[in-house]
Amino acid sequence: MDSMAKTGTTTQGLRAAIERSGYYPTLVAEAVQAAVGGEPVVSYLVHQETTFDANEVRRHVTVLVLTGTRFIVSHTDEQAADATSPSPYATTSTESVKLGRISSVVLSRVVANPESYTPGQLPREVVLTIGWGAVARLDLEPAACGDPNCEADHGYTGSSTADDLSLRVSEAGDGPDSVRETLTFAQALSEATAATTTR
Repeated sequence: MDSMAKTGTTTQGLRAAIERSGYYPTLVAEAVQAAVGGEPVVSYLVHQETTFDANEVRRHVTVLVLTGTRFIVSHTDEQAADATSPSPYATTSTESVKLGRISSVVLSRVVANPESYTPGQLPREVVLTIGWGAVARLDLEPAACGDPNCEADHGYTGSSTADDLSLRVSEAGDGPDSVRETLTFAQALSEATAATTTR
């Protein structure tokens, strides 16, 4: 897999990171800039990955931008020619979320040899999951009581998990810089959402 992640704190740096990703940079940059508007960029993360789907190679880029008031997420995917289009095409979408709407920022770290872990050691892999209520996953299972002989219908029990965005970055697949940059962006986003709750 060919992946790349870049993080930083300026609009010019954001544009440069999109250019370095090499993935339809003009298209991606225009979509992201339209969503950001005139707001200063606090932090950003550009993550480009290549996946293999049957006999096709597909590329995808995710751009995350933090401003003083919003979290912006942009996805761009390329598609092969199909019944709706005689030539290959790309689809770009952007979503702008007020910081106060972000309900969770989850950062999962995978660390090799945890018994010898030292402070500041880079995880082998990180998964950044951000929830703001646009998408939720329901996990249901039949409810039961404590009586093993009970045959009554107790309905269902389950849990709802916010799962709007999940981004996995690994040292092996993306390189240590990408892991470090994901950690930096996650910290900036966590601090920004914490600040909105204390206002």
